[in-house]
Amino acid sequence: MKSFKKIAVIGKYSSIEGSSDVREQLNILISHLQQKGFDLVLENKTQQQFKFDNMPSMSLKEIRTEVDLAIVVGGDGTMLGVARSIFDTGIPLIGINQGRFGFLADLNIDSMISHVDLILNGNFIEDKRILLQANIMRDDKNIYDSFALNDVVIKSGIRLIELEIFINNAFVHRQRSDGVIVSTPTGATAYALSAGGPILHPQLNAMSIVPINPHTLSNRPIAVDGESLIEIKIIHLDEAYVNIDGQIKFPLDLRDIISVKKSNQSISILHPKDYCYFEMLRNKLNWG
Repeated sequence: MKSFKKIAVIGKYSSIEGSSDVREQLNILISHLQQKGFDLVLENKTQQQFKFDNMPSMSLKEIRTEVDLAIVVGGDGTMLGVARSIFDTGIPLIGINQGRFGFLADLNIDSMISHVDLILNGNFIEDKRILLQANIMRDDKNIYDSFALNDVVIKSGIRLIELEIFINNAFVHRQRSDGVIVSTPTGATAYALSAGGPILHPQLNAMSIVPINPHTLSNRPIAVDGESLIEIKIIHLDEAYVNIDGQIKFPLDLRDIISVKKSNQSISILHPKDYCYFEMLRNKLNWG
C-alpha cells in the first residue's frame, strides 16, 4: 500500500471569480490534513493568491521531486495543467472539484474530507491514464513537442484547412474541415465528445481521431489502437494552430507534419474505492 507523508496542495488561481470559495475550501482541507499530522506544502502561486503566509510553499518544479501526493482543488482545467507538469514523476493526483462534478476532479466539496481520508488511509483505486506525445516537424526539424492528457487539436483560425491523415504510415484520407482532434480516452468526454466523437472507457489503450465540422459528412470519427502513430500533414491553410489540452497554442505552417503517439509515461488519479466511472458519466451527462 502506498504511504503518503508529504502532500502538495494546489488551488485554482487562474480566475478571481469564486476565489473566496476556493480559499475557504483550501482552508478546510489544509486544517484537516494538518490535524492528521501530514507534512503539507502549498504550490507557490496558490499561496500567493490565497495568502496562506504561514504555510511553506514550492514551485511546481520543486514539487516534482519533493512530495508523495498532490491534491488539486479547482476543476478539470487545473488538473490538466498540473498533470502535464508532473506526468513523469509518478506523483499521483487527487482532484476536488469546485462546485460542479468533474470528469477528472471527481470529488465534490460536500464529501471532500471523508473521501480524502479514505484515500489517505489506503482505501483507493489507482486510475492510470495515458498521455499523448505530440511533435511538429518543419523542414525535417523538430520545432515543437508537448504532452497532453486530454487531446491534441489541429484547428483552423479563419477558413477551412485541408489535412492528410496517416496511421502507422498508411494513408487514411484527406479532409477539408475546421480541424481534427486526436484524443485520449480521458479526453473523449471533453472537446472530442462535443465534436461527435465516441466515449472511450479510460482504461482502454486507444485513441480517437475526430474531425471538426468536416466538409464531407462521410468523414467520421475513428478509434485506433493506443500503440498507433498518427501523422497529420498540412495541405492547405490560411491560419491554423495546434492546441494542447485547450491550454497551449502553437501556430502552424504549411510545411508542418504533426505526429501524435502514446507517451511512455502515464498519470495516476486516485479515487475512493466506491468510485464508479459510469456513475460519474450519469451525473455529468445527466443520463437517466
